[in-house]
Formats: sequence, C-alpha cells, structure tokens
Amino acid sequence: MKNILWMQTGSCSGDSMALLCAERPALEGLLDHFGARLLWHPSLTAETRFGPVLEAVTTGRERLDILCIEGSLLTGPNGSGLYDTWKSRPKIDIVRALAECAEQVVAMGTCAAFGGVHAAPPNPTDCMGLQFMQTTPGGLLGQNWRGKHGLPVINVAGCPAHPNTMAKVLAMLLEDAPIALDDLNRPAAFFSTMVHQGCTRNEYHEYDAEDDVLGGRGCLFFSLGCRGPLTAAPCNADLWNGQSSKTRAGVPCFGCTSPSFPADRDLFATPRIGAVPKALPLGVSRARYMAYKNLAKAAAPERIVERKMEP
Repeated sequence: MKNILWMQTGSCSGDSMALLCAERPALEGLLDHFGARLLWHPSLTAETRFGPVLEAVTTGRERLDILCIEGSLLTGPNGSGLYDTWKSRPKIDIVRALAECAEQVVAMGTCAAFGGVHAAPPNPTDCMGLQFMQTTPGGLLGQNWRGKHGLPVINVAGCPAHPNTMAKVLAMLLEDAPIALDDLNRPAAFFSTMVHQGCTRNEYHEYDAEDDVLGGRGCLFFSLGCRGPLTAAPCNADLWNGQSSKTRAGVPCFGCTSPSFPADRDLFATPRIGAVPKALPLGVSRARYMAYKNLAKAAAPERIVERKMEP
C-alpha cells in the first residue's frame, strides 16, 4: 500500500476541484484499485488532522510515497515565507521537509509547477514553483533536487490541470510505471501534442479565416489571443468531462500549461506585426508562414469564407 499526501500552498483549490471530475480513472476508483491511502487532503480527509500526519511523516513513522503540492510557493516577504503559514510556520518550510521524505513529488497545476497566476508581474508575494520560476529552473527546491525515487518534481501543468491527466499520473506512480518527462519536467505522454491538434476550428486556421469578436465560428488565433498552436496540453485529445474544451466552446486557449502563463498582456488579443501574429505556431518560420497564409486565404472554399463549417 502506498501513501499520498496532498498539500495546498498558494492555491485557489482549482486543481482539487478538477480532480473530483476525473473519470479515467476516478479518484475513488484509483485509490481502491491500488489500495492507496490518502494521508491528507484539506478537503477530502474529513477525520484526519494535518499536524499528526506531518509529524508522522517527518519523523519516519509514516512512509510518504507521493507528495502532491497544489499552489504556488510564497517565499515573501524577504524569503521568510510568512505570507503563507500553517500555525505560524511558513508553508515553504513544511514543503521542503516533506519533499525530503517523499519518494516522488508532483506539482499539481501550473502554480505549483512554475508559479502561475500568483507569480505574474509584479509578483508581490515573491511566488515561485517547486522547481521552476516560470521558465527559469530552480524554484523552491532548486534545479538539482531529486526525490528518493530519482526523479525531479513531476509538473502536471494546467490552470487547473486536466482531471484525467492528474489521475493517470497518480496511477502511473502507484504502479511504478516509468514516466518520461519533457524539458519542463511535464509527463511527456500528456504534453507531447498541441491544443491546436484536435481543435474543431483547425480548417478555419488553415485557410486564415479569422474572427475578431468572440462568438463566431472562425479561428481564434489571429486576433483573439488563442495560444493553441503554441501550447502543449491534452485538452482536445482528452476532452474535459468527456464533452468539450475551451476552443470547442469558442474560448481562446490561454496557454495555461506553459511556464510563462499568464501572459503579461490582454489575454483576448493577439500581438501582431502587421497582419501576422508575433508568436507563430511552434517550428514555423515567419517568411514561410506569411507566404503560406496569403495563398491559403485566397484558396479558401466558400463554406469557410461564409462560415458554414460548424466549429
């Protein structure tokens, strides 16, 4: 039997709420199937107090197999961590102590992974992620930190993280399955495709049929800030609640699995140089993109031009 401890730091509880929507596998089924024990979760362990659990783990009386951290790490003011405490003890100190005891550490959500919303400029509480500060390696634990199992912090990014991704990563850890990580320490199995892949607005994108107001059928990339072609995430490969995604519902992808999320700009606008977005789909050169899009727009079929294609 393996033990899981889930601790919240600078968090809105969004990842915990998302986890309750996991279906493949559901959280309760996951715990039952593997005989795992949830030592602590601030919302889900009704009969357990955190103090005794913390003492049991840090003194070695309880084994800690998987430590999940939800929320950014508030290090301010002046590195003291006193902006976020438990019984007057800085939570960053508790996280460090628990991480030293853990076989595996998982950052659940972009805040724990990279700093997220709280670390956006001007970052008044000096937030950071567990092993990254946005795109810069380091974070609270340091670039070279490794769990007892030998892995760095596993970053299950997202704001919130995808329910099924969280549950599947936990399942992989519980059955000791190998987990390949990308260069941002995200599980590659879930962060190797772009949000753009599987988007129902793809044909509009290919023919440069853009919308400049929300609610239309066209592509959201050119004018409305969609980051789908630049963001690695499973949102259109594994639909939320098995039903939909932001782009399918007509909302731009904000790139919430990326270390630089949220962007320090209007989320519903696309910065451009002339008619061309400043940030292009990954791996595409600007000259080729401009030439291709001009030809594509001229070749757009009538159903695309007249918005007769359902997104």
